This record gives sequence, structure tokens and C-alpha cells, in this order.
Amino acid sequence: MSRKVVFKTYDQDQLSLLPPSYDDLVPKNHPVRVVNTIIDHLNINALEKSYKGGGTSSYHPRMLLKVIIYAYLRNLYSSRKIEQALQENIHFMWLSGQSTPDHNTINDFRGKRLKGHLKKIFNQVVILLSEQGYLSLKDLYVDGTKIEANANRYTFVWAKSIKTNRGKITKQLKELWRYVEQVYADEEQAPNTPNFEAIDPDSVSETIDQINQALEGKEVDKKVKQKLNYAKNNWPDNIDKYNKQEEQLSTRNSMSKTDPDATFMRMKDDHMQNGQLKPGYNLQAATNNQFIVNYTLAQTTADTTTLIDHLEDFIESYQDIPDSLTADAGYGSEENYTDLEDKNIEAFVKYNYFHKEQREEKTGKIKHPFATSKLYYNPDIDTYYCPMGQAMDHIGDYKRETKTGYQQTISRYQARNCQGCPLRSQCHKAKDNRIIERNHNLVRLKAKAKQKLLSTQGVVHRKRRCWDVEAVFGNIKHNMNFKRFMLRGINKVETEIGLIAMAHNLKKFSVNL
Repeated sequence: MSRKVVFKTYDQDQLSLLPPSYDDLVPKNHPVRVVNTIIDHLNINALEKSYKGGGTSSYHPRMLLKVIIYAYLRNLYSSRKIEQALQENIHFMWLSGQSTPDHNTINDFRGKRLKGHLKKIFNQVVILLSEQGYLSLKDLYVDGTKIEANANRYTFVWAKSIKTNRGKITKQLKELWRYVEQVYADEEQAPNTPNFEAIDPDSVSETIDQINQALEGKEVDKKVKQKLNYAKNNWPDNIDKYNKQEEQLSTRNSMSKTDPDATFMRMKDDHMQNGQLKPGYNLQAATNNQFIVNYTLAQTTADTTTLIDHLEDFIESYQDIPDSLTADAGYGSEENYTDLEDKNIEAFVKYNYFHKEQREEKTGKIKHPFATSKLYYNPDIDTYYCPMGQAMDHIGDYKRETKTGYQQTISRYQARNCQGCPLRSQCHKAKDNRIIERNHNLVRLKAKAKQKLLSTQGVVHRKRRCWDVEAVFGNIKHNMNFKRFMLRGINKVETEIGLIAMAHNLKKFSVNL
């Protein structure tokens, strides 16, 4: 016997006694309510004052801030998709109070209005989370990751190429002048030699004019005439272009033409295990309990030179110095150790070969027993001893400057006599007696770092760093699917990564409620 099928009532024209409220359609613990509540408690007076009076009315910056942060929390990064969500998604409609700013308004607010204001708003959120006990500003876990820029991967400028091309122009100018000298070889009075050292558009143009004047009225080779015409029309403009590109590069070795602030960096391997060289930015993040407490962007590929600026930015943001900082070997430099020591911050920062040293000590197998670091040093008499026990005397010091301008003091020691030593072929390859160089301050700082890293507290911090900061990058790149910036220029990109950081923190906070 078949049973009667019963369907639920479906009537699109059904009238309601009272109109439905969007508030009734949003669950009480939904993340959109978290965003709404948090942003309502923030001070955005500086952002509001950035608006000028007159003209048509503007959408309220607090509403736009809520919408953009919630959009990033929901992995919506396109201004057009955010515009669409404001018209179709109940959560966005509730959050915006049914305001419908278009994509141009959203993009203008994100790229221009938030510039210089978002970092202070982000700091307020972090302080609020800290006061509620979700994170601590006293223990930082620092690491970096590279994120691709919104730039063409194949339109690049290399500092080395600029130097090479400028050198080619100088070389060709000299060749042209040698031709002039050959033309005047039989004459007593030769023209004055131009200045080839000053390479700027005016100087290059003057040099070409001087060559043309010197050859005026002379029988000149047809190819030389063609080259001079080409040089007159192109070389000054090329030099001007090279100079501008060099100014944009500053201390970098590369940049993208479509986003000059982006540097070409080696990204992680793709699914085919191919190393990717792409324009990008180096994101530095300090975390605690998997919340981002500070972020900065660097244009350098290495993490080593970014730590001091990142730490200064943290101190300026919160007017406080952390108690401890944990980072991997990418940050282990003399300059960084010294800065942390000067700030009285307990540093659990690895250095190069830290893990290699641990393996050698554990197994007892030393791969390079004659290395400088393996030689015995007597600090009382400032003397090293070679593998045969011969004293190596201190023969002087010299200063060495790093790329960041940090001054290092290097001490030199030389063995007294290596002649006839049975270990010489294994010890060194130099013709004379062996000379070694040591940076005593770096040796001291590494020994101090090693002691901290191997302590009970150091082991705890080292283990925690892996799941604290690296998990944050995993969430941003894979769960939030943010692998490429939408905006161009470092100022706009800083705003965008700030939105990502705030969205990450609020998402984690809503999960913990």
C-alpha cells in the first residue's frame, strides 16, 4: 500500500504580518557578529578626520571597515565580489545596514583611505585580545614568508644589467673617441678628450656632440656616422632610464616593472618541484598563541636584515619591549644578537650550523676537525693553537662593514711555522703559515645563544615556534587562500596584509568563543 507524499508549504506570495529582520537571520555566535562587535569598540577618529567636508555624503568608514575585514575573513579579496556579496549575502547586508557601496568605493577605501591608519586599528585589536587573555605581548615568535606581488612575472629589471648596459655605453663612447684620435693622428692639434666618468643624460649628450664637432668636415666612415646618429637619439634617454631604475632599486638587486616596489624572490617549489622566481614581498610576522601581534613588509629576500626594523615597529606600536623573542637560524647574525642584547630581550634565536653542531656532539663524528671554530683558544693570552699544538699569534684587527652598515671587528692570527708539518695538507692550502680570522664578539654571542637554546626554557620555545608562527602562514596561504596580493605598491600592500592579519586574528578569536 503506497503512502501519501506530503510536501512542506511553499508559497512565494505569502504575506507576513511583520517584515522579517536580518538580525533574526544571523546566528548569535556567527563570525560576522564578532567583526561587528570588535570594530564597534575601536577608536577610528583619525580615519574619520581624514575625510574632507563638502560635496556629496560618504559611506561611513566604520561600515566599510567592517565589510572589508569580514570579506577577507571569508576569503573574498576582489572588490567586485565584495560588491556582489553586499547585494546577495544576508550577513553582508546585515553588517552594512543594507548599504551598497560599489567596487570603486571599496577599492578606494582599501587602497587610499586606510593608508597610514590600519596599523593603529590593528594594534587596538591586538591589545583588546591581550587584555582578554587570548595572547601575550611578552613572548614573540618571529618568522618570514614570501607572498607574490600583483605584477608581471616576466617584466623585470636587474641591478647587474643596468650596470652592464651603462658600461657598454661608456665603452662605445670611448671607442668612438679612439676613432676621432685616429682621424687626427696626422695633425698636431687634437681635440680635448671628453669626460667619460660622468654618466648622466646631459654628459652623454655633450660627449656625442663633442665627437660630432670633432669629426665635422672630416671624411667619416659610414658605420661610424650611423652609430653616432643612433647614439644621439637613444643613449641619453637610455641613461636617464637606467638612472631612474637605479634610484627605484636602491639597495635591491631586482624589481618588477609593473610594481617597482616588488623584488624578485625565490618562492617555494610548485607542485612540479620547480623553484619559482617571482616578484614578491617578504612578510615578517610576530605571533603569540597563533595570533599575529605585529607585521611588517620587507623588500629584501633574506630574513636576517629585517629583524631589527620589525622589532622597532613592534616597540613603537605598543610602547613596550617584549621579554623574549624566538626565531630560526635565518635571523642569527651578530647585528641581531647585539640589538636583542642591548634591548635586554631574552633571545632564543638559532645560528647557522646550530643543528649540525648538535649532531656532531651527539655522534662524536666531526666532519671538519681543522676548521677555525674547532681550534683551541686561550683568552688569557689571546692565542689560538693549531691542530699540532703550535701557537697562533694575534697579528692585528680590522673593521668590516655589512650591507646594513653594521661594523664588525675581525681579529687575525697566524701560525709561527707550518714548514714540515705532517698535517699541513689537511689543515690549510696557503703557501705561507696559516692565517685565521675570528669575530670574537660573534663567537661570544653564539655561545650565549647556544646556552639559551639548549636550556629547558629554550627547548620549550623552540618547539613552540614551529606550531605558533608557521601555522599562521599555513592558515593564510592555504585556508584563506591568500597567495598573491591584489594591490600594487608597498604602501597599499601593507594595508592589504594588515587586513589579512586582522581577519586571521578575528577568525581565530571567533573559533575560541
